[in-house]
Amino acid sequence: MRKFLKIQGLVLLLLTAVMIACSRNDDDTPDFPDGSTESVNVWVQDSMRRYYYWADQMPSKPDYHLPVKDFYKSLLAPQDRFSFMVNTSDSSTYPRSVRNMYGFDYATLQLGSGEVVTVIKLVLKSSPALNAGLERGMIIRKINGQTVTASNAEQLTSSIPNQNILELTVGTWSNGSVINEKNITVYYGYSFEQPLMSRIFEQNGKKTGYLYIYDFPDGMTGALNQKFTEFKASGVQELVLDLRYNYGGSVSSAAALCSLIPAGISANSQFITYKGNKNGGEVKRTFSQQIAYDPNALDFNTLRANSLNLNKVYILTSGSTASASEIVINNLRPYLQVIQAGGITLGKDMAGFVIEDKRKPKKISWQMHPVIYKVFNANGEGGYSNGIVPQIPVNEYVSLPLRPLGDAEENMLSAVLSKIYSKSIQSPLQPDKIKVIVESDRPFTGFLKLNSK
Repeated sequence: MRKFLKIQGLVLLLLTAVMIACSRNDDDTPDFPDGSTESVNVWVQDSMRRYYYWADQMPSKPDYHLPVKDFYKSLLAPQDRFSFMVNTSDSSTYPRSVRNMYGFDYATLQLGSGEVVTVIKLVLKSSPALNAGLERGMIIRKINGQTVTASNAEQLTSSIPNQNILELTVGTWSNGSVINEKNITVYYGYSFEQPLMSRIFEQNGKKTGYLYIYDFPDGMTGALNQKFTEFKASGVQELVLDLRYNYGGSVSSAAALCSLIPAGISANSQFITYKGNKNGGEVKRTFSQQIAYDPNALDFNTLRANSLNLNKVYILTSGSTASASEIVINNLRPYLQVIQAGGITLGKDMAGFVIEDKRKPKKISWQMHPVIYKVFNANGEGGYSNGIVPQIPVNEYVSLPLRPLGDAEENMLSAVLSKIYSKSIQSPLQPDKIKVIVESDRPFTGFLKLNSK
């Protein structure tokens, strides 16, 4: 679960926000014995009334006798896809997924021939999946001895997070069939932080930098600065950011990345606006201010020394592109042309922070992660709850096997490089014959890391 917490970025926006001793604001709220379920629910209600973005939609007379998690859910607005809560003393309450448990993601596809294949699309570095021998592009034929079919794919794959050991039969896709099948055992375990991956492509004297970013943890400004130092020294003229699997993370790290790309910005250029309920109001942050919320970050001026000063950037996306990675897309738009390629993003135009009991000793072990703010760029643009639509639609599964990320012939990257070097898209990118039945990283729930204060 530690990796999940790091990926989702469960931290604070304001130092005072977690000093939760919310005052009672409803004289009609009954008193309950300290430590009872009902008293915890009153604390939940008071906290949500203070911070929750849709506080004005909460029921006026909820059922305080519900179990805590059910009570919390009863307070949420119908349009809220992302708020959740966990009990820090009960690991079973934490969200579970294939990626955070085993370190890989997959997609089950129905091909034009009617054949169903489950392809591994992501394998994390330093993960149980990698250690077991899984690779991007492999085909999963069986899960715990059962063959994956169109009829059982969703049921069979959805059971994976409920297990601690996976027995997989995998093979290699070649000329329309699976060869070299073998059995692999993957054990539940921890995946370490993911490194940045970069390449430089050159054609006809024009150099294009490619940067794959898995997530946005705090403390990544040094690594970003090093990559852009290399890009700048090599004379990179075009940039492709690969955020297709990026769930998000620290807005400060996202702001640092954005500061390294466009021309014409300064430390005082506005980066983001947070808009909350009547208590939260509106908070604006410049590039410099947002970066500085990570106490270990390089400052804006240090980063700008290695800026590429571009007037255009290409960004690869999918339905797994969320939170801070969507902020990169939306919040760069006031400063340069953003050309998005791939799939529609998740649509998490919101942010939040942990609400928990900070008393010593702590009396309540529950943590809430509600939506607190909607986010907007320097032009006041936001409202992308249905996802950000790419100008260049690209189906990642247009041809199999999937090539490694960063390979010039990989489907999504190839489409963008064709656009950069030949000014056109040279292949059919959205064939109707490929149907995605299920993907392991959707639906996604989690949260945006606003800062590390």
